Amino acid sequence: MPRFSVGAHVKLAIVGGGPAGLYLSILLKRQDPAHDITVYERNPAGSTYGWGVTYWAGLLDKLRAGDPESAAAVAEASVTWNDGVAIVRDERTVHRGDAGFGIGRRRMLALLADRAEELGVRVEFEHDITGPDAPELAGADLVVAADGVNSALREAHAGHFGSEVASGRNQYIWLGTTKVFDSFSFAFKETEHGWIWCYAYGFSGERSTCVVECSRETWTGLGLDSRGEGDSLRLLEKLFHDLLDGHELIGRERADDAAQWLTFRTLTNRVWHHGNLVLLGDAAHTTHYSIGAGTTLALEDALALAEALRGPGSGQDAAALDAALTAYGKRRRAELVSAQSAARYSAQWYENLP
Repeated sequence: MPRFSVGAHVKLAIVGGGPAGLYLSILLKRQDPAHDITVYERNPAGSTYGWGVTYWAGLLDKLRAGDPESAAAVAEASVTWNDGVAIVRDERTVHRGDAGFGIGRRRMLALLADRAEELGVRVEFEHDITGPDAPELAGADLVVAADGVNSALREAHAGHFGSEVASGRNQYIWLGTTKVFDSFSFAFKETEHGWIWCYAYGFSGERSTCVVECSRETWTGLGLDSRGEGDSLRLLEKLFHDLLDGHELIGRERADDAAQWLTFRTLTNRVWHHGNLVLLGDAAHTTHYSIGAGTTLALEDALALAEALRGPGSGQDAAALDAALTAYGKRRRAELVSAQSAARYSAQWYENLP
């Protein structure tokens, strides 16, 4: 293992340019501008998947403490809501709640990438790292696997990490819409093949996110397993007409492709580092999207890892790094228990909706 001194100038390779990887690079560069940090992202700039992400006020406070400049940029680009609206069959109710925030995932990543580069981080787009033996990682004092639930770096040592994946029963799809929601909205529709429902929230002044979910039986009964995306979207627009108020749903660019329905996979890992390789964000854990915490938890990982690397070291060699990474993993696994429990119960509630 390379020498690593907690608090010393080091070479870091962060694999994955999502919110967690980019934000970690910002935090570490702020801690010491002499750190040599490169973020490797497989996709082109601006080509992120997904529509909008959600978070709550508590996260903004933490981001302000970590880096006021990027926190201010994220806050300015976000939209907010206080109410929740639920439509069950055709009955609409309004629920008062805490302030929530939405921001386009693409916009958030652009803001974080700009801030990272402003601080001197190298962000390499269209640069795929396919395993721990990649030449770009040679000589790095710390390698951060922020490459998502399908992390190639984690899978190379899956036995060591103790990775476990549990697949949910329901089918879901991420979509956008031109309807701008001013509240976090739900719609539950009963069809002859069972219930189907949608979560919707705004993330800009022009677009909102819609996540549609149903059981596999409803999915096949409605023919959503065999329709192209264009046909699927037209059917869903009819089902959720009162939620969408005549606005269209937006999928991928090729409407004749099969619709990209998924099953959610809950990932856990027994340990979070192996030598100088450490897991971050979805590479370490996932929580069901229905609690809206994925981005928040990933950014909190970055804050915790940066804090662990800033703490007092027990030496000037690999032992200091190992102690820091062990403390980080132990802390975050403990902090995640509540969110993971809430996500598990939420997913089970939806899976037993009928």
